[in-house]
Amino acid sequence: MLPGRRANRIGDQVLREMADLLMRRVKDPRVKGITLTGISVSNDLRFARVFYSLMGDEERILEAQAGLDSAKGFIKREIGLRLALRHVPDIVFKHDPSLATADHMEKLFERIRGEDSADSGEPKE
Repeated sequence: MLPGRRANRIGDQVLREMADLLMRRVKDPRVKGITLTGISVSNDLRFARVFYSLMGDEERILEAQAGLDSAKGFIKREIGLRLALRHVPDIVFKHDPSLATADHMEKLFERIRGEDSADSGEPKE
């Protein structure tokens, strides 16, 4: 088996289960609206970095991080039960700003398109 292939497969399973847990079982209101965007699992399956995205200001992101950190023990225990892993990876949650960045870029493009259409209506001198 190729190095990392098992880690990728386990990571995908962990991510799916974690998304289900956040949606159905974690009752903390701080984690509502979070989208899990990816996972990076070490080859020895000891560590997992889980990336999440969330629309909101810095304060909302910090609240979500605290909620995820608070639910980490529950999530880890449930994943161990669901996937029957000998060692459940230690989980670190990291904010992924890519969705917010994409949203910001889209708004800029809309504003530019709006300015272009306004400019095209004026006669050129």
